[in-house]
Amino acid sequence: MKLFQTDQGIFLKYQESYLKCETDWDDLICKDNLYQYLTEKIETSQNEERLKTLTGNLLPPIGSQEVWASGVTYWRSRSARMEESKVSGGSTFYDKVYEAERPELFFKSAAHRVKGHLQELRIRRDSNWNVPEPEFTLLFNPKGEIIGYTIGNDMSSRDIEGENPLYLPQAKTYNGSCAIGPCVLITPQSLHPDTEIKLDILRQGQLVFNGTIAISQIKRSFEELGSYLFRELNFPAGCFLMTGTGIVPPNDFTLAVGDEIRIGIEPIGMLINTVSQ
Repeated sequence: MKLFQTDQGIFLKYQESYLKCETDWDDLICKDNLYQYLTEKIETSQNEERLKTLTGNLLPPIGSQEVWASGVTYWRSRSARMEESKVSGGSTFYDKVYEAERPELFFKSAAHRVKGHLQELRIRRDSNWNVPEPEFTLLFNPKGEIIGYTIGNDMSSRDIEGENPLYLPQAKTYNGSCAIGPCVLITPQSLHPDTEIKLDILRQGQLVFNGTIAISQIKRSFEELGSYLFRELNFPAGCFLMTGTGIVPPNDFTLAVGDEIRIGIEPIGMLINTVSQ
């Protein structure tokens, strides 16, 4: 089942109909055994309560949750980071992280900066090498339990990070650098390892880059990433965690204003954003 958020409230999609839920996202996410709660809500609802379509404008599926991210969880990401940082002498850092027991985790975005489906993302005006990073994204409740999945776009300024790894926060965190959506898939089951992340980038309607990777290529387990995130942090309303990217455009590619970024993960759906500056 899927949770969507609009300016008219929160809607639960079950099969081909939508059921309006609580109006407070945080209260809903923090409920014990959310999947069971939503299942019972569906079972006790009347058919006349269900809608055929969403009402209102779609918003990012987030309340007050922070968005965190993982780095160097795919071999391709490790290689790309080493390439972009070799001039600064920081290339070995990424190789060490890939092999280390401790993962790389970093703060990505506060809730008020997160964009949703069909909203605009940005590239930094002081950067010349910008890429999207399509990421399978976990939703944790306050107990550190994975309760759902969504699609994330971790926009990145590769030249800024490559100049010096200490510039990572500036390369990753700025206005319009993060999107999640279009919904959150709530399920007690783990998604199959063959689940694919697909990325298409269109420029003036023409495909200029595409890539696909399975989540089985992630080096670390989702539970491992979550355990490190919650080790010394508490999240009263839960949090989102992006799990890294394995799709990296070639070094001569950079996003341009007007590009359309499409990230698809079934059975979650597709997250589409356009680029502005």
